[in-house]
Amino acid sequence: MAVSADFKSGLLGAIPNLRAFAVSLTHNTDRADDLVQETLVKAWDKHESFQPGTNLKAWLFTILRNEFYSQMRKRGREIQDSDGIMTSRLAVHPSQHGSLDLEDFRVALERLPEDQREAIILIGASGFSYEEAAEICGCAVGTIKSRVSRARTRLQELLGISGEGEFGPDSIAAQILGTAV
Repeated sequence: MAVSADFKSGLLGAIPNLRAFAVSLTHNTDRADDLVQETLVKAWDKHESFQPGTNLKAWLFTILRNEFYSQMRKRGREIQDSDGIMTSRLAVHPSQHGSLDLEDFRVALERLPEDQREAIILIGASGFSYEEAAEICGCAVGTIKSRVSRARTRLQELLGISGEGEFGPDSIAAQILGTAV
């Protein structure tokens, strides 16, 4: 539906009054101008719902007032963070990398001989001491230590890890998170 000439001229004629009202609400001319602009855009989009012959100015003021209160509610939920301190605390390592790494680890763990897998799970994942793991497996403590050592070495080979520096976030993610690699 086309916008009538009366509607267009009514919008243009109301701008000074809308701006004055917006300044009184916001106490800031820049925010007031933005509020008036948003009001005019919404009025233009909803021109079909305006009933010709009714008070266009009142309709526009209602739109402006409702938009102002909507923005205030939204701002109430937002946090001012102009210096970026809050944002820097919210940065996290992307979870997809961790999921992929965990899947790679699971596949590599399955490729270990059963005795090595059992030993590394008891020590590394379950938190048992070497003595407790030896008792569970029915073997000597030295045997458990040897199995765990061989399992760690084999996992590093299977995962292509050459040292401790390859664990955790990569260099790009570390810079984003503000941690050293």
